[in-house]
Amino acid sequence: MGFLQEKDKEYIRDLFSKMENEVIITNFTQEIECQYCRETRQILEELSELSDKIKLNVYNFVNDKEIADKYNIDKIPATVIEGEKDYGIRYYGIPSGYEFSSLIEDIVDVSKGDSGLSQKSRELLKQIDSPLRLQVFVTPTCPYCPNAVRLAHKIAMENPYVTADMVEATEFPHLSMRYNVRGVPRTMVGEEYNIEGALPESQFVETVVEYFNAMKK
Repeated sequence: MGFLQEKDKEYIRDLFSKMENEVIITNFTQEIECQYCRETRQILEELSELSDKIKLNVYNFVNDKEIADKYNIDKIPATVIEGEKDYGIRYYGIPSGYEFSSLIEDIVDVSKGDSGLSQKSRELLKQIDSPLRLQVFVTPTCPYCPNAVRLAHKIAMENPYVTADMVEATEFPHLSMRYNVRGVPRTMVGEEYNIEGALPESQFVETVVEYFNAMKK
């Protein structure tokens, strides 16, 4: 039995009709000792069938270590969304619940190769001139989380130095403990700074850039 109902498929097909170029979805999985690996793969397989502009690649996290290392994948299930290039968009954990919408919208954005951020945000992000990792901790039932995930992914699209991860907090409890995640969304900017809750675009971008500059000092 599939995850998507027919009415859902029709809605998603309509959204995917706005895609402009091919999108490659790369999934890293492992059938043994991986919570939600099989379900994540099934969701991605069903999505890839809804547009001829989506190509799905599935790799084993252990057997295909060279490919996993190429994408800097360090845990599974992991999903990479890329278009004409790898924008640094990552999903760790199953993209279900509210995060399913983030996945759909990311696919469309990547196909267009445009973050959709305001010109002011684009100018601010030019200050980031060395590698920066954003990790957005979420849960599938959090209605505010997709906004933070989408903004982090848009920043990654806009700036080649940024990698942005969605991290499903309950699937990776060791990371939730490490970063003291007590509520979601919680966005880690590097290893020391964090953004609590969902912020408007301008405030989110300004805070990320502010923290980046603080880390350089």
